[in-house]
Amino acid sequence: MYLESWRKRVNSRFDLLPDQADASEIDETFRSGVEFRGTNLWVLIFAIFIASIGLNVNSTAVIIGAMLISPLMGPIMALGYGAGINDSDLMRSSLFNLGLAALLSLLASTGYFLITPLSQAHSELLARTTPSIWDVLIALFGGLAGAIGATRHVKSNLIPGVAIATALMPPLCTAGYGVAVGNLEYFLGAFYLFAINCVFIAFATLMMVRLMHLPSVKVLEDHAVVKRRTVIGLVVVLTVGPSFYLAYHLVQKEWFIVNSSRYIQAVVSANPNVLVLSQSPDYQARKIRVTLAGERLSDTVIKDMQKRTSEFGFDNVELVVVQSGQVMPDINAVKKDILQDFIKSSQTEIIAREARIESLQKELDEVKRTSATQLPLHDIYREISAQFPQALNVTVTSGYRHAANPAGDTEKTTPEQPVLLVQLMLASPLSPAEKQRLRLALGVRAGLKNSDDIQLEIKTSPTANSNQQSTKRQVR
Repeated sequence: MYLESWRKRVNSRFDLLPDQADASEIDETFRSGVEFRGTNLWVLIFAIFIASIGLNVNSTAVIIGAMLISPLMGPIMALGYGAGINDSDLMRSSLFNLGLAALLSLLASTGYFLITPLSQAHSELLARTTPSIWDVLIALFGGLAGAIGATRHVKSNLIPGVAIATALMPPLCTAGYGVAVGNLEYFLGAFYLFAINCVFIAFATLMMVRLMHLPSVKVLEDHAVVKRRTVIGLVVVLTVGPSFYLAYHLVQKEWFIVNSSRYIQAVVSANPNVLVLSQSPDYQARKIRVTLAGERLSDTVIKDMQKRTSEFGFDNVELVVVQSGQVMPDINAVKKDILQDFIKSSQTEIIAREARIESLQKELDEVKRTSATQLPLHDIYREISAQFPQALNVTVTSGYRHAANPAGDTEKTTPEQPVLLVQLMLASPLSPAEKQRLRLALGVRAGLKNSDDIQLEIKTSPTANSNQQSTKRQVR
């Protein structure tokens, strides 16, 4: 009971029926992208040139854009759909249109690469010349995903995603590059990658159509079913066979490169008297080429290094040593020189920073001194004006004086001391007590403790009439 409930939950989780479109809608979806005429044909041509330019300038973004707008997925998936529903006419139409698209792509890309001034094969182009079993798996799983997306009620971005993952357009353009430059290896490798994508996307679509039990156009006789299955099986096997061989060599090449680096690090670089300038393992020629600087190695030492290749799993691998003849410097001496240069540079930087700190400190002291010695002249002026409203003239200014150094050094003086200067013009004189009170009040208000720092000048004008003359007041 529990197992049955668990099985139903699993089936409902992976069930494709709830959002599957009607058979007529699925049929229309697959058939609509078969023929290349009008819009599809022009889009195909534009996509060919975009992909060729992207490969030519090694731009991944441009290549992806070409794959997104390419309509090549239509006839490929329709081919698998036709095989799944036993529609021979749809299969023939899909094969014809796919062949037409491939031919147009080859012609257009070849023409572009014949006239472009950029002829170097970049990484994006070279990546399409050595397919392997991993490309088969990508095409198979991509085709399965694309078939599911094409049979849903709501169309998603699965088809464009499959077009990007399987990369149908770039291999065709790379094959055109191989024709343009006369490189048969590039042409065969790229066209084989295109064939892998076509066969396994169509095969994956066939699998999904059969799994979904979509209605067939006609029922084939037993011998026809066997014949069709045999043909499909042979195509799949013949397509996937070389990919295993290429994958094997790809793995061997990667293993050769990794073990070569380990060998050079453990055997060649271990010699303290030499420095490895470059290393280039050549899997095809079965050679490990290294360029050395420093003490020249004798033939005996090189032969000993050659013998140790077997320790790293190499058989029939030749070690090629290129010695530059340069004298290897003393590493300890180099380290010492570098350390001394670093210390000297650090000391220079420290001196410069200390000088900068001292300069900033002087500026800060000057700002503090200036702010500390400024007197509140406006406040003093307002207080005097309020205290002597009958004054004919009020002048409040400030100055500075230098006091001699207490040690008796006449060349050095103490910092400048502020001096308050106040002038009053009154109609009647002040008594000595009033002058003293005014002086004390000014000293408190200005923060001056020394009476010598306050210069108070009071003038009287007996003939002046305060009601007739204008009052003059000034703050400086």
